[in-house]
Amino acid sequence: MTSQTLREARKYEESSEKMIKKEERPDFHLSSRVGWMNDPNGFSYYKGKYHMFYQYHPYESVWGPMHWGHAVSEDLLHWEYLPAALAPDEIYDRDGCFSGSAIELPDGRQLLMYTGVLRQREANGGFSDIQTQCLAVGDGVDYEKYEMNPVLDEKDLPKGASRKDFRDPKMWRKKDGSYCCVVGNRPADGSGQILLYTSPDGFKWSFKKVLAANCNRIGKMWECPDFFELDGQWILLTSPQDMLPAGFEYHNGNGTLCLMGEFDEETDTFTERHNQSIDYGIDFYAPQTVVTPDGRRVMIGWMQNWDTCNSSTAERPWFGQMSLPRELSVKNGRLYQKPIRELEALRSSKVEHQDVTFSGNITLDGVKGRRVDMELEIRPDDEENVYRKFAVRFAQNDQFYTALSFHPGDSVMKIDRKFSGSRRALIHQRRALVNSENGKLKLRIILDRFSAEVFVNDGEQVITATLYTDQAADGISFLADGCVNMNVVKYDLSGDESRQ
Repeated sequence: MTSQTLREARKYEESSEKMIKKEERPDFHLSSRVGWMNDPNGFSYYKGKYHMFYQYHPYESVWGPMHWGHAVSEDLLHWEYLPAALAPDEIYDRDGCFSGSAIELPDGRQLLMYTGVLRQREANGGFSDIQTQCLAVGDGVDYEKYEMNPVLDEKDLPKGASRKDFRDPKMWRKKDGSYCCVVGNRPADGSGQILLYTSPDGFKWSFKKVLAANCNRIGKMWECPDFFELDGQWILLTSPQDMLPAGFEYHNGNGTLCLMGEFDEETDTFTERHNQSIDYGIDFYAPQTVVTPDGRRVMIGWMQNWDTCNSSTAERPWFGQMSLPRELSVKNGRLYQKPIRELEALRSSKVEHQDVTFSGNITLDGVKGRRVDMELEIRPDDEENVYRKFAVRFAQNDQFYTALSFHPGDSVMKIDRKFSGSRRALIHQRRALVNSENGKLKLRIILDRFSAEVFVNDGEQVITATLYTDQAADGISFLADGCVNMNVVKYDLSGDESRQ
């Protein structure tokens, strides 16, 4: 039975999306159907399609009472919107249906697990948001909330754990048919921890243990966990709030964290061996992963930064987009990310320039555009006399550009969008320490209408940024202080179905 609240949301999104032209959206990144989008939810493969739900406030392009938006895709690049899946319409979730996950049940139904939020008055007269974990079951379009909700609440928390910061359940099924989920939480020390819960059937859940504890090392509250095995390692992804930088590894504010190590499934013990950022750019948060039918682990994150959201206005018809889907692997103890291989089917109009030696500023014939897949190989023209700086500028015209620059002297790469057309004092720069032997570097730069994603050294690091530069700014230029030798291969990208 669909509630009045959900029916109204569905009616509103269906009528309002007609006001948004196709060319006003990203071409091959999922954006909000209407209104506001943040975290990916319920990223799953079900009945022959990929399902992406997302945190959603359809009525305005600013954060508001959370619904679950819904879209499906066969290749993770062409998306079809479905009606909103969840709305805040029950006592336990009336102030928001927050982030969660999805899984297929043995009987063929799809199970959603999400965080319900209820604002309650405290004894001191103030208000606080109480967070619980809830279920809904459906057929891929319509979902019915479980009559026994919430299935996890404060009585299922370990001693000292906060009932106000208890959210974002990510489920998976074990080989024996039972279920697990990880949930973000805040312990008594005020930092973050990831809790592990188990269930025989996906409906009755019980607390197992604290899977990982922050102990005030990396940020504070740990949100949006995902936990899985990959290439012989166990990976815990999470998004810490209020981070302090550790050299070039983490950034101030809300960011991303990958913990890598071993997991003993007999004792449910995770032993952390390595930690790193997931993305080294400005706009990437709350990633979730899915396993494709052919066995690839693919990750998508919210391509946005919480500290730049105030640049949005309620008048804008949509706000928020997802990152490019990224295939994950582990090499040399690091998490690697590559653009999903399906992207190559969108390529056309190949332009190639080999062995270009230059200093100063240059442009190359046929190298321009705002929907582009461009591969660069850079090296010093003279091994004994390494260049001092290399830069590529894109989304460029006489007034605007965004720049990616590299200094081989300290091996630091910087993305800078202060000239991208922003009229606000937002975060415009990020720097990353990258691996480069004597100034040699491989870059793959993917541009869509409103974003740039830079894959460094075959995916060893990724640098992501959104940009809202006028679409007429489609120039690409190269700059060298010193003498650089460069190979460039550039393709146009189009998500237009007619090309398929």
